[in-house]
Amino acid sequence: MDNKKILETIKMLEQEHLDIRTVTMGISLIDCIDSDHKKSLQKIYDKMMRHTEKLVDTTSQISQLYGIPIINNRISVTPIAIIAGATDLTDYTPYAQTLDKVAKSVGVDFVGGFSALVHKGFNKSDYTLIDSIPNALSTTDYVCSSVNVGSTKTGINMEAVALMGDKIVQLAHLTKDADSIGCAKLVVFANAVEDNPFMAGAFHGVGEADSTINVGVSGPGAVKCALEKVRGKTFDEVAETIKKTAFKITRMGELVGREVSQKLNSNFGIIDLSLAPTPAVGDSVARILEEIGVDTVGGHGTTAALAMLNDAVKKGGIMASSHIGGLSGAFIPVSEDEGMIAAARSGHLTFDKLEAMTSVCSVGLDMIAIPGDTPKETISAIIADEAAIGVINNKTTAVRVVPVIGKTVGEEAEFGGLLGYAPIMDIGKNSAKRFVERGGLIPAPIHSFKN
Repeated sequence: MDNKKILETIKMLEQEHLDIRTVTMGISLIDCIDSDHKKSLQKIYDKMMRHTEKLVDTTSQISQLYGIPIINNRISVTPIAIIAGATDLTDYTPYAQTLDKVAKSVGVDFVGGFSALVHKGFNKSDYTLIDSIPNALSTTDYVCSSVNVGSTKTGINMEAVALMGDKIVQLAHLTKDADSIGCAKLVVFANAVEDNPFMAGAFHGVGEADSTINVGVSGPGAVKCALEKVRGKTFDEVAETIKKTAFKITRMGELVGREVSQKLNSNFGIIDLSLAPTPAVGDSVARILEEIGVDTVGGHGTTAALAMLNDAVKKGGIMASSHIGGLSGAFIPVSEDEGMIAAARSGHLTFDKLEAMTSVCSVGLDMIAIPGDTPKETISAIIADEAAIGVINNKTTAVRVVPVIGKTVGEEAEFGGLLGYAPIMDIGKNSAKRFVERGGLIPAPIHSFKN
C-alpha cells in the first residue's frame, strides 16, 4: 500500500466514521446437548467462557495496535431449538439466561442464537423455543432471537408467520416500560444465513466450524465522502467510486478478522461488508442515496440508487477478499440512521416505500417503530410480505418491527445507543386477519427447482 492510500485510510478512520462495526465469535454448542438440561446449561457456560474469555481484550489490543475502532464484540451460537430439543423443558428461558450470564461475564454487547429454523415445518423444540421468546427476551439484557420462517427452496411457513406476529405483540407488552425494546432483539427471517455477524439475527450455523470469527465492517460516511468528489459525474463513475471505497473497507476488515482469529485460535470465517449506519450525523446510508442524487430518501429514484449502491459495495468487497459472507450490502434500519429518521419524520419516507426498497437492499424492514395497538395479524402479514420478497428473489429478507405500546403515529420511540430512536410510522388500518388465519405453507417458487 503506497503513502497516498495509507493517508486515505487514516482519513476514513479519523474523519469519516469508518470502523469495524462488530467482531462476532460463533460457537458450536452441538457437543453441549444433554437430556438433563442442567448438565447442558453447564456445558454451554463452560464452553462459551473458554472460547470468549479473551475476546474483548484481544479486539481491544488489535484496535489499539492498528488504530482501527472496533465498536462491538458479540457472540453467536447454534440455534437453541436444536440444542434444547433433547430436554423435557417446556420453557427454554434458562438457556437464554445462561447466554446472558456469559455475555455479562465476558463483556460482549450481544449474544445471538436463541433461534429456530422452521421454514418448512416444526419440531417440538421449535414450538417450545418460539413460545419462550417473550419471556426469554424480556428477562435478559443481551440475548437476541431469530426465527427463519421461509426459504426459496421450501416456501413460507405461514403457521410460523402467524405465531411470530403473536409473539412480537406479547414481547412488546412485556417490555412496554422501555418503549417495547424487547422487540428490537427479535428478527424474523426468510433465507437466513449461517454466518451473519450482525444482531439481532446472528446465529452459528450447523455447517460452521467449532468456533469462528466473523467480522462486520461499516463505512457509510467513507462512501459518502468519496461520492462528494464525483458530483455531477455519470453513474458509471459513481459505481466505480463505491467499488474502490468498499475494497479499502473490506481489506481493513480482513486484516482485523485474521488477527483476531489467529490470537484466539479460532477459524476465520467471513467479512460482512454491509454499510451499517448509526444515529450519528455523517454515518448514514440515507445521506449516500441523497448524495447520489435523490432529493430526499424515499423520493423517486431511491430504489434505483439503493440497488446500485448495494451491488457496487458487493463488487468492491469481492475483489478485496475471498471470504465475503453474511449479508453484505447496505442496511436501511430506520432508527439506526439519522437520514432515514429525518425522512420518516418529514413524511418523505413511507412504510410502503421502505418495503419496495427492501427488494434491493441487504436485509429488509429493520428497526421500524409502529403503533402499539397494531394487531398481531397485521404484523404477521408484514412478515409474510417481506418473506415473499426474499423467497421470490432468492435473497435474505427480515422483519424487525417494534410495536411501541402506548404510542401512535406522530410520536417517537427512544431505544438508546446504536439502536437509536424512531418516529412511529403509519402502516394503515387494513385487516389481515382472514389472510393470516389460512395457515399452511406458501409453496416454493418455480425457479427453486435447480437440482
